[in-house]
Amino acid sequence: MAEAEQQADGPPDPGPGPGPGPPYVIPRKEISTVPDMAKWKRSQAYGDYMGFVLSLNEAVRGRKLSCAAPPASPTVEKLLDLLGTLELWIDQTPPLEQPSRFGNRAYRTWYSRLEREAEALVAAVLPPDKAAAAPEIAEYLKESVGNPTRIDYGTGHEAAFAAFLCCLCKVGALGAEDRLAIVFQVFQRYLGAARRLQRTYRMEPAGSQGVWGLDDFQFLPFIWGSSQLVDHPTLEPRHFVQEKVVSEFHHDYMFLDCIKFINEMKTGPFAEHSNQLWNISAVPAWAKVNQGLLKMYRAECLEKFPVIQHFKFGSLLSIQPVEP
Repeated sequence: MAEAEQQADGPPDPGPGPGPGPPYVIPRKEISTVPDMAKWKRSQAYGDYMGFVLSLNEAVRGRKLSCAAPPASPTVEKLLDLLGTLELWIDQTPPLEQPSRFGNRAYRTWYSRLEREAEALVAAVLPPDKAAAAPEIAEYLKESVGNPTRIDYGTGHEAAFAAFLCCLCKVGALGAEDRLAIVFQVFQRYLGAARRLQRTYRMEPAGSQGVWGLDDFQFLPFIWGSSQLVDHPTLEPRHFVQEKVVSEFHHDYMFLDCIKFINEMKTGPFAEHSNQLWNISAVPAWAKVNQGLLKMYRAECLEKFPVIQHFKFGSLLSIQPVEP
């Protein structure tokens, strides 16, 4: 973890954006075969993305969702408006009557609207002098809400939203002072929107690995949520499987909010439908849970070809190797 802690000390801006000239490009896929994964692990994008995740992990350590935070910056307010628009579109696009239980086709109508309007939505978030970055950054927003062909959602889509936020940091639209708001306001609002999409359109888990997966859809809120609980005076990992604890504290801690959502969506013994999380409840301390989840995220999400083959690379998150 020494490496992780070293990377996590800085602000969420993982480095400067591209230089002068026409720097922005539409992101595209670069990982087409398993051997290409070596390029990803050496890339500037991998270093920037993981540095961003770790920076936010440190920022929320020991903090409640309801903690006193600086007033939201104009960019944060605009991001919340953007997410509110996506949720409004859900209200305006009800599910269709169809014989198939899963994968409601109305999602494709909802998604096509995002595809048409994503660039304008992102341009409204960016400072005027960064408007040229909108087409590049909008690509990550479009990737963050699921796949319209398969009507599924998974950790790769979640990663695209984190990449979207990372890009906003790289162009200077978000800064170090926004770190708490990025997680507690923007990402938490995104999580609510993603859950509405999952429920409304009966989205399939992307590449679901069955009951031993951490969760059908999300991973990052478990990481940041466990960091929130580090050194908590009374709540230990063994407590999150208790319904009373979840009911009392889910408003304050992302991890418990995720458990609440699982309990609402699944029936039967927790140890059976969420076996990996059940195993985590036996870990003695939240700091150990947090370290373990970071390692698991690297191994099971960021270093898995089925996830990363869909990741897109541009000028802000570049496939080029990290400079020595």
